[in-house]
Amino acid sequence: MSRRDRQRLEDTLAAMDAIRSHMERGALSDPLVFDAIRVRLIEIGEAVNALPAELLANEPDLPWAQIAGMRDRLAHRYFDTSHVIVAATVEHDLPELERATRSLLDRVQKD
Repeated sequence: MSRRDRQRLEDTLAAMDAIRSHMERGALSDPLVFDAIRVRLIEIGEAVNALPAELLANEPDLPWAQIAGMRDRLAHRYFDTSHVIVAATVEHDLPELERATRSLLDRVQKD
């Protein structure tokens, strides 16, 4: 895999770290926290979208297309963004995404 793939995975991890930091500052009900987290989720979707399908196939249990698609929804339909969906994503989906991203990064670094 390429250096670019490694960078995209690292970007994803950095965005997740930033989301945790934003959550420490306040709840999603705070518009500034919500906006900051939404932007980081957009970054994650953008990074995932740039990764090759053959790399993502190593973690088949994650809905990679939906992760990339969430970026499109957050970026283009921001007035439609549900706080409930963002909260569920942060609480339930990011831990598994982080585990998978670290696994993929380990794989890329070994290649």
